[in-house]
Amino acid sequence: MGKNKLQRFAENETFSNLFQHNEFEAREGLFPLKGRWHSEYFKNEHPIVLELGCGKGEYSIGMSQRYANQNFIGIDRKGARLWRGCKEALAQNIPNVGFLRIKIEDIDHYFALGEVSEIWVTFPDPQLRKERKRLVGPNMVNKYKKIFPETGILHLKTDSRELYDYLKEVAPVQGWEILEDVYDVYQERPGTILTEITTFYEKIWLGEGKVISYLRLKVDSR
Repeated sequence: MGKNKLQRFAENETFSNLFQHNEFEAREGLFPLKGRWHSEYFKNEHPIVLELGCGKGEYSIGMSQRYANQNFIGIDRKGARLWRGCKEALAQNIPNVGFLRIKIEDIDHYFALGEVSEIWVTFPDPQLRKERKRLVGPNMVNKYKKIFPETGILHLKTDSRELYDYLKEVAPVQGWEILEDVYDVYQERPGTILTEITTFYEKIWLGEGKVISYLRLKVDSR
């Protein structure tokens, strides 16, 4: 493990906007903010929006700066990546964003029923051989239903044509309503939130000439 990574891990321990899985046993109901994110962390009742696989937090930070009436939480397993997002958010004194270093499959141990209104999945591993691990597949969406209100919103932004087509196919079967379908965001939605914020990996995919697609779905949880 590189020296820089060790330094970042040590600094992560000092960040007031980062909560890490090794600080508590969430599966035993010991995560202190479950059901209390509004009252104990954000100190408001604005809707909570998650970004799954947030990496360096570009989307979480970008959206928090644009939408002061919403709260954002970036989630990832990689502490070295989260370090950058946490550090930038603190440096800019952004009050409506926080970060979680956890396994996404444990997400329902960190939020209560109805606590999260929207979820963004930005450039996930398409898991072409393992449907159960796909962050927009039925297995994972059933976990999101445990933290959504009666109706939640799921966003997918991806460079994977296979994952984009998969979600369009599985959504009607699962009863999820497709509210917005954009095959090429840079051709069809220039100058919007879909193109104004770019992640580290998105810039790589664009440099390779890949098409970036987007889907917005309504998921009924009851």
